[in-house]
Amino acid sequence: MKLHLTTALALTLATQATAADLRMSWWGGESRHVATQEALEVCGEKHGHTVAPEFTGFDGYLEKLTTQMAGSTEADIVQVNWPWLPLFSQDGEGFYDLTELSETIDLSQWSDDQLATVTVQGKLNGLPLSTTGRVFFFNNTTLEAAGIPVPSTWEEFFSAAAALRESQGEGYNLFNAVKETAQLLVTLAVVQKTGKDLVDPETNRVAWSPEELAAGIAFYGRLIETGAVRSQQQEAGEGNVNLYEKQDWAQGRIAGSYEWDTTYFKYADPLDEGQTIDSVAPIRFEDAVTDGAYRKPSMLFAISRNSDNPEAAAEIVNCMLTEPEGIDALKDTRGLPASKVAADRLIEAGMIKPEIVKAHEIAMEASGPAISPFNEHPELRGAFIDALEEYSYGMIDEVEAAEVIIDAANDVLSDFDS
Repeated sequence: MKLHLTTALALTLATQATAADLRMSWWGGESRHVATQEALEVCGEKHGHTVAPEFTGFDGYLEKLTTQMAGSTEADIVQVNWPWLPLFSQDGEGFYDLTELSETIDLSQWSDDQLATVTVQGKLNGLPLSTTGRVFFFNNTTLEAAGIPVPSTWEEFFSAAAALRESQGEGYNLFNAVKETAQLLVTLAVVQKTGKDLVDPETNRVAWSPEELAAGIAFYGRLIETGAVRSQQQEAGEGNVNLYEKQDWAQGRIAGSYEWDTTYFKYADPLDEGQTIDSVAPIRFEDAVTDGAYRKPSMLFAISRNSDNPEAAAEIVNCMLTEPEGIDALKDTRGLPASKVAADRLIEAGMIKPEIVKAHEIAMEASGPAISPFNEHPELRGAFIDALEEYSYGMIDEVEAAEVIIDAANDVLSDFDS
């Protein structure tokens, strides 16, 4: 009995020695707040740690985190928006390198491509919580009524656009392409032809030549000229209404778009009775070197480089993202999980709708280079969209537009030179 008591005491002391008081910060709505606190409680109990929650809405979170990072007072575990990585970890040193915690965190639950999107200068800065990508949605009802198969190449796409207008009338357009969607279609065209992302990670400058980008912009011009998509003038005349709010979308007169996989129901729900949409494989140029997938983490969990207990923080993160207790607590409050074991568990439980699963699988299986967070820098994206609008109005040609975009992008990128 004495031996048993001694052993129990030793185990108790060992547990106390490794127990940690941690903090975690995140943004979100009420359902995310409740689920995350539950996950912290069950994971804390499982691993012998306590985690103080710090949560808020999205507004103001960036400003608060910026102040904390500047003063090295951020929480042990931090939820970070993916486009913020250059702000906080330009050299990869802003957060703890999670490869050093690989004995605690099961990194095998994320693909190499997923981890590449959150790796900066060779250092794994966080774990993607969900991965989202752009996919093609088409209105089955409209295409079937016109006797048009879903296109798989861009030449088939232009033939289908012409056939649709001939069959159904000039008021029909095969696709949607305005603002961000127009920009991402140009990006898709250039990436498919070159295999390169907009930003070269080695030089931190635009990777595309002016000629390569001009060809992508000319492709957008062809979309407009052939009536495959509506012009900027037409869109402005209709009030630049969101696609999912348009009657022409609801009634199938706009028959497709290039949208995030997770937004399937955002576009399917407004459709009139009898209208259906489906996600399809990427449309490619016949000489494409890649599918041109635009795929990114929606957000990530990072561990502070200033944490006094990074191993304990890693246990909590691993529990929330790869262990049953944490997965069941978080559910889908941050989207379809990027962690394979978590996604499989939620899908098996029927918590993720099959339409979302299909669109997500298409996005994940498509090939393409790693995407830089700078693609979504507001100044860079704004300059890109503005130049496309000037081009569509005939104010500049594709060569001038390419030069404007590249110059503006490189100006933004130069602000982040080390």
